[in-house]
Amino acid sequence: MPERKGTAKVDFLKKIEKEVQQKWDAKKVFEVNASNLEKQTSKDKYFVTFPYPYMNGRLHLGHTFSLSKCEFAVGYQRLKGKTCLFPFGLHCTGMPIKACADKLKREVELYGCPPDFPDEEEEEEEISVKTEDIIIKDKAKGKKSKAAAKAGSSKYQWDIMKSLGLSDDEIVKFSEAEHWLEYFPPLAVQDLKRMGLKVDWRRSFITTDVNPYYDSFVRWQFLTLRERSRIKFGKRYTIYSPKDGQPCMDHDRQTGEGVGPQEYTLIKLKVLEPYPSKLSGLKGKNIFLVAATLRPETMFGQTNCWVRPDMKYIGFETMHGDIFICTQRAARNMSYQGFTKDNGVVPVVKELMGEDILGVSLSAPLTSYKVIYVLPMLTIKEDKGTGVVTSVPSDSPDDFAALRDLKKKQALRVKYGIRDDMVLPFEPVPIIEIPDFGKLSAVTICDELKIQSQNDREKLAEAKEKLYLRGFYDGVMLVDGFKGQKVQDVKKTIRNKMIDTGDAYIYMEPEKQVMSRSSDECVVALCDQWLVSLIDSKQKFSPVTLLILDFFFLINLSTPRYLDYGEENWKKQTSQCLKNLETYCEETRRNFEATLDWLQEHACSRTYGLGTRLPWDEQWLIESLSDSTIYMAFYTVAHLLQGGNLHGQAESPLGIRPQQMTKEVWDYIFFKEAPFPKTQIPKEKLDQLKQEFEFWYPVDLRASGKDLIPNHLSYFLYNHVAMWPEECDKWPVAVRANGHLLLNSEKMSKSTGNFLTLSQAVDKYSADGMRLALADAGDTVEDANFVEAMADAGILRLYTWVEWVKEMVANWDSLRSGPANTFNDKVFASEMNAGIIKTDQNYEKMMFKEALKTGFFEFQPDSIMTASWPLAGPVDESLIRSSQYLMEVAHDLRLRLKSYMMPAKGKKSDKQPPEKPSHCTIYVAKNYPSWQHITLSVLRNHFENNSGKLPDNKVIAGELGSLPELKKYMKKVMPFVAMIKENLEKMGPRVLDLQLEFDEQAVLMENIVYLTNSLELEHIEVKFASEAEDKVREDCCPGKPLNVFRTEPGVLVSLLNPQPFSGHFSTKIEIRQGDNRDSILRRLMKADRGIKDLSKVKLMRFDDPVLGPRRVPVLGKEHAEKTPITEHAVFHVDLMNKKIHLTENGLRADIGDTMIYLVH
Repeated sequence: MPERKGTAKVDFLKKIEKEVQQKWDAKKVFEVNASNLEKQTSKDKYFVTFPYPYMNGRLHLGHTFSLSKCEFAVGYQRLKGKTCLFPFGLHCTGMPIKACADKLKREVELYGCPPDFPDEEEEEEEISVKTEDIIIKDKAKGKKSKAAAKAGSSKYQWDIMKSLGLSDDEIVKFSEAEHWLEYFPPLAVQDLKRMGLKVDWRRSFITTDVNPYYDSFVRWQFLTLRERSRIKFGKRYTIYSPKDGQPCMDHDRQTGEGVGPQEYTLIKLKVLEPYPSKLSGLKGKNIFLVAATLRPETMFGQTNCWVRPDMKYIGFETMHGDIFICTQRAARNMSYQGFTKDNGVVPVVKELMGEDILGVSLSAPLTSYKVIYVLPMLTIKEDKGTGVVTSVPSDSPDDFAALRDLKKKQALRVKYGIRDDMVLPFEPVPIIEIPDFGKLSAVTICDELKIQSQNDREKLAEAKEKLYLRGFYDGVMLVDGFKGQKVQDVKKTIRNKMIDTGDAYIYMEPEKQVMSRSSDECVVALCDQWLVSLIDSKQKFSPVTLLILDFFFLINLSTPRYLDYGEENWKKQTSQCLKNLETYCEETRRNFEATLDWLQEHACSRTYGLGTRLPWDEQWLIESLSDSTIYMAFYTVAHLLQGGNLHGQAESPLGIRPQQMTKEVWDYIFFKEAPFPKTQIPKEKLDQLKQEFEFWYPVDLRASGKDLIPNHLSYFLYNHVAMWPEECDKWPVAVRANGHLLLNSEKMSKSTGNFLTLSQAVDKYSADGMRLALADAGDTVEDANFVEAMADAGILRLYTWVEWVKEMVANWDSLRSGPANTFNDKVFASEMNAGIIKTDQNYEKMMFKEALKTGFFEFQPDSIMTASWPLAGPVDESLIRSSQYLMEVAHDLRLRLKSYMMPAKGKKSDKQPPEKPSHCTIYVAKNYPSWQHITLSVLRNHFENNSGKLPDNKVIAGELGSLPELKKYMKKVMPFVAMIKENLEKMGPRVLDLQLEFDEQAVLMENIVYLTNSLELEHIEVKFASEAEDKVREDCCPGKPLNVFRTEPGVLVSLLNPQPFSGHFSTKIEIRQGDNRDSILRRLMKADRGIKDLSKVKLMRFDDPVLGPRRVPVLGKEHAEKTPITEHAVFHVDLMNKKIHLTENGLRADIGDTMIYLVH
């Protein structure tokens, strides 16, 4: 964006905004209590909420875009007469604030205060030495989270804080987590108030146990959920941060938001003796290469095992004393899943390279080959699976291509010391039949795509894409015991069979790399947890899995709890809630449905961070996605408990203390049938709280980014259903999800400088300029785009509008008065009414970009906040279409005039452009020409008899071609049909009407002055096409008038202005036969742009047309020896002799070659 030349306009708007916001505050416009609404005639209410933003920094434009949906909706619903509530909380629960504070503390301990950080190169070298042998990170995996985006390119927390404009003295205070809760929430409120948010700030609060009322509310919620068996204690796999010692939920991640555990079947491939020299020291031990597969049903077709020769592997001892060989990364994951004796500890007994175990003989489960061998594959990745890959060339294109390479290339076998007998005898084994691909699907597709080797990566990727899904859904097993059964039906059975026989385990790892906010690469851990349960409690585990689970229970007692979102009845009720939910967009609904389909348990507690303690086990904190599901209910009563204090530390307006808010008290407030509790709080005060909740609930709208659908928004539905299972009238009414916000078509990023906080945006564009650009940014779930040029244009538009209003008010008395009954008045009224209706529809659908287009106008009462939505009067669609017709005719005439004025085409360079025409005749048709009339009649019959559809052109052409009346017009007929078809899609069936719904001639005659002035012509006449020559009659049709331009001859006359210093000068104009005074003055006005009002111009002739112009004018006697020309005078032109005279009241007077005009 180029720098602005000045800020006067934006400063002007900000001054107005500040004054108006002060008035809102003084009048408490947005503060509303249910108890004060009894006298209101309208009982309709509208309760809208936005997920409270996290308080580890200033709010940015991304937050602002999402919350603007709430803001615009509330403004609209207020105008519709509803009592509206938009409360706004501030989130502090979870790890981020605590992690940042602790990180600052560590930096001060390590590097001093203020810190003296080491050079970047030195630091990078140190890090690489520490991690090189332990974890190999794939920077391409996982997406950059909100936290990472906020941090920009800063590595140290101190630098991140400095980027916020904080001094060293201020930064050091942030090493205590409590200071974040004191510093950022008031700034958020300040910024949101500057935006002009319609929020009842009395109801605002911060989360965590710092606010005793909110803390009590969350404890009540969890006691209720536990009472209803929604919270369970059990084992589950979860993304886990070893460094933090607890699960790492979405909000705790630096990268990898939305990534979950991926389940594999871990296949045990037993190493047969004699062991290779590298493993000789492990003689007597059972050694297994362990391969992770997503396709256990294919293990019947194993022909070999792959390792990468140059990859590092380790051998580690399992809890049963066996040795597993895999990568360090995989072993680290396994150590948190009960595979090792000590949780999180990998007892490494051997380090080796892949080349050290090439040629090793193995015994593999299920395969028909008694012995298979370890062979080299060069494309194995370290960031996925175990680094050991079992090979099934019958059904895996990668395996078949690699095996074929080894068979064909003896040099490759020699290079890696592979004997012929390890490769050549092994052929693909038919195990699954897939329609179109046969019994050896990988062989078939590699031949089809002409894959030459394992290096044809793109073709192999295409082959897998075609094969794998088809194999799962349509594949049929060929092996004994499962013959004839579909793959999808036996996949789990085969997996469980291998687990039961001890040939396989369940193994989990993250779908992609996940980094915690403490910069730890996360694993998948099997934890005992308090969870929101998402699975059926009757799920069966295999004996071996249960053995691991039981063992893990003994060694890992320091883990959180879960909520069971997969429990059948709970999921069924939530699905019903979703069915009745307004989502405004089918994609949003599909995302909800997909989430409910896969959602299972959710860990709801952790040991590190800020938040509310689990009421029955206070060593645990309730995590941030779990304390944020029904807090909208707290909004309804917060103002009567907290006294407008964010921390809940002020005196309660009802005199209620936090410790009085027992579970029974909360039950009474929020559950309709709950009995009055045993309490010292007077009943009328609890009834007032209950009244607030009953009036405002349910939530009418929750607006949020689409990235919260798989977690927060789905939990929001689940928990409302759990808390009010028998009161579906308390379930959410609508959820509006939006896409992410781009800034000037690029991703917002601090590191690139393409970033704006809310405060910066208001400073730069004013609140209203920013709001216009936010509304224009986009309405769908696709990424929206905040365009700074649009915000600048908004400033200019608003400033110009205010100036126009001032001008109109100042000139009020000079504005037109009287009845509004002209054509333009009627069209204006109808278009305004149509605009009101369209804008109303756009607001109802929350399509704010469209509403901006159709409704950017204002009705100015004392305050817009006390105004009502304008009532739309009748809309005359026919009148609006006649206005559109007029605009199209005017546009068409301008194009034709431009074409008329172009020099004639040809090689002669001396051709002059035609003289500008003075007159025009417009021809309109009452009816279509006969050939068009017949064509339209045929099309209309088809349309009416074919459910509003027209047949193919081939059918139409055949029918029309058979009509003798159309024989000579066939070259014109089909282009006409194509035009009608195109217009039918745009304008509907009225294009098939044989006559227009309005009188063309009347519309043009009523607006003849507009057309004449628009084209700068002297005169326009309107005639019927029946009066024109044959060609015009043939081509002219209803709605498509034709015209003829012409130039009327005249005689030049000088017009003099004798007034000194008037700014008006002499000019020459043509006088034409039949001119009158007004036509001459209009011509003069075009020549002299200084004349604005014709009523102030006086036209005069000399009494002596010969000598009069020769006399020197006398100052103050401009009228002497001259006679005014009245409106009744008619001019007559003698073209042959170039003389002019006028007639007036029966008298004749010569004009000569000069006239006088005076401007008063």
